[in-house]
Amino acid sequence: MSIASPPNTLTTAEELLSLNRGLARFELVQGEAKATSPAGFQHGVIVNRLSSLLTNVVNREGLGIILGAETGFILSRSPDTVRAPDVGFVTRERIERIGIPIAYFPEAPDLAVEVVSPGDTVTEVESKAEDWINAGTRLLWVVSPRSRTVTVYQSLANISVLTENHVLDGLTVVAGFACRVADLFQPLWPGSPPN
Repeated sequence: MSIASPPNTLTTAEELLSLNRGLARFELVQGEAKATSPAGFQHGVIVNRLSSLLTNVVNREGLGIILGAETGFILSRSPDTVRAPDVGFVTRERIERIGIPIAYFPEAPDLAVEVVSPGDTVTEVESKAEDWINAGTRLLWVVSPRSRTVTVYQSLANISVLTENHVLDGLTVVAGFACRVADLFQPLWPGSPPN
């Protein structure tokens, strides 16, 4: 759902920041603000699990910073596109060069993670993937709870699908990170329902 705006008027990243102060959250796609729904519980469990695993490696190795859901990244200007991955990673070198912005990060993250929600369409997921990669994201993981897979994008021409039998690797982007895809979907504790 998009918010109403006057015809031929595009929203900027700076205007979007003030929109996100209300109850609804928005992303900006080519100047059009689009409301997003809160994530479901299963989605949150997977995001938290992957964030924790990544944070352990990133902090231990001093690689940079892991950013949680709702952190905006400016992917293009004129018209502006601002996306918020479920998990993002920015290298230490880039943080040292750019700093810690109060507003949105002015570039794409090095790693973006999108966890597919039940209401997401294939077209929406592919559109987000194209936005991330075209903006310079070096590694994108699209986690699908339904199929229990992770689609890994190193570019729009270098895409692989990992099943629970595979290992998810940070490659050169998050060097030293690796976890079994199956670990993302494990029960919360012994005897609890699986994700």
